[in-house]
Amino acid sequence: MSAPTIKLHKGDLPAGLTFKNSIAIDTETLGLNPHRDRLCLVQLSAGDGTAHLVQLDRATYDAPRLKALLTDPGVLKIFHFARFDLAAIERYLGVMVAPVYCTKIVSKLVRTYTDRHGLKDLAAELLGVELSKQQQSSDWGAPTLTQQQLAYAAADVLHLHALKEKLDVMLAREGREAFATAAFSFLPTRAKLDLAGYEDVDIFAH
Repeated sequence: MSAPTIKLHKGDLPAGLTFKNSIAIDTETLGLNPHRDRLCLVQLSAGDGTAHLVQLDRATYDAPRLKALLTDPGVLKIFHFARFDLAAIERYLGVMVAPVYCTKIVSKLVRTYTDRHGLKDLAAELLGVELSKQQQSSDWGAPTLTQQQLAYAAADVLHLHALKEKLDVMLAREGREAFATAAFSFLPTRAKLDLAGYEDVDIFAH
């Protein structure tokens, strides 16, 4: 497998860059609290071995081309743990991403033989790919990102298309596509509930 191509963009996607059908997306923030911890980076890949990293202008969050892509109804957005990314994007970019597919949700629906649903675990089992998580706790707000940070951020989107393909086979085999579709439809509401302060509340519980 050839080395991935990583392209860093400042502020927004470049003019003329288009994506067809589906795009893998991830985000990097300064922490796990979207009200406190600012969105710093959005990573995207068409599943072609190239990762586009958008380092956001945190003074304005003015990224019209990125926002247009995130809300394009003709492009499926593939995430791993979409719930967090959707909340962060809504909080800082002011748009709700749609339509959405989440590999973590599908993993929990079909890989019922394990409780390990992290991206690293999925990549290792389904693709035979070892992902490094060394840069997971990293200063994503730094004005200049290191090569190690860029490589880590890119890795989080480069394999999502291949994972979706493997998970979709399992989803069909177990007859759970309807559950996945319904869960994906609820994700924007789940993200809004998190932002409204219900992140630790199960509203369906007794």
